[in-house]
Amino acid sequence: MNITDYTSDTLLASPSPTSVLSASARTVGPIPANMIEAHQLVKSFGDFTAVHGISLEVAPGKILGLLGHNGAGKTTTTRMLAAILSPSSGYARINGFDTVQQPLEVRRSIGHLTELPGLYNRMKAMDYLDFFGEIHQIPKNIRQGRAEELLRRFDLWEARKMRIGEFSKGMRQKTALIRALLHNPQVLFLDEPTSAMDPHSAKTVRDCIADLKADNCTIVLCTHNLFEAESLADHIAIIRKGRIITEGTADQLKRELLGEPQYQVKLNQSVNIGGILDDVGELVTLTEAGADWFTFVTPDASRLNPLLLSTLARWGLGVVTLSEMPRSLETVYLKIAGTPQDNGVSLDETEQTLSKKGKYK
Repeated sequence: MNITDYTSDTLLASPSPTSVLSASARTVGPIPANMIEAHQLVKSFGDFTAVHGISLEVAPGKILGLLGHNGAGKTTTTRMLAAILSPSSGYARINGFDTVQQPLEVRRSIGHLTELPGLYNRMKAMDYLDFFGEIHQIPKNIRQGRAEELLRRFDLWEARKMRIGEFSKGMRQKTALIRALLHNPQVLFLDEPTSAMDPHSAKTVRDCIADLKADNCTIVLCTHNLFEAESLADHIAIIRKGRIITEGTADQLKRELLGEPQYQVKLNQSVNIGGILDDVGELVTLTEAGADWFTFVTPDASRLNPLLLSTLARWGLGVVTLSEMPRSLETVYLKIAGTPQDNGVSLDETEQTLSKKGKYK
């Protein structure tokens, strides 16, 4: 094998008998409270510090969405968690194993799809997966069955005898993902798992990630696809300049940075909103209005929205729709991680707001 074929992915599957993963490793041993735990991770390269004191906790069967611009520190962070890079300070544990003191045990526990996966272009897909299955010491009949199962799931079974060098970008990405899943890892690091994929393939991958979560696999998802992050991740952390500047569920981040949810009422007739403002104003705060519609915010939608409907009915107004106005994770992300030129928001002001809430230091 040409030395140029080796990448950091190969480090995760060293052929040494002491650094391989048995097929049954995922079910062996007690499950820690947090499958991923990092405390004040710092990584410097000479005078440049790529990661400044990142701390994380991810419970078994949960998905962490790690968001940030290119160069924000996501890849460096996941490489430290995967025991590829040693931190300059701080520590991390994966499945209870210290990434510096027990790197081989960490590698036995994880699967890792990197942004630029190294694939052996001269090998045929089935031979390539069999090769990595053998490195992981999975018995031949099991690894071949597992490879077939995954190749069929990702629509690559008919291409199993093709050389990987003949694959499209999307096919190569799916092959790299299959390699990361082949040994049934307990923890999975995914960097842009659906990049270069067509919509059908991307949905297949998202469905697979959801199934892995249901099977109690713990996942760190690094992605620029904010729809993907919002639909899959239980918890989201946004990194900027090597620091986590805020984290929480998608709903928590929206509420914290965009305020209370807004609702829109569409009426069956035009009306002078000012005429009912006194009644409605006791229940909600109007934010905008048209001839037959208005938008509002309320601190307790489950209690006050039914009262609002009753008030409108007393005025003889029919409500066509009452709906929450969509607010995307993209809006939150751009507010925090974007630039002033992107959206006219002062990041310094945003950071000051987060700092007051103890989110940014």
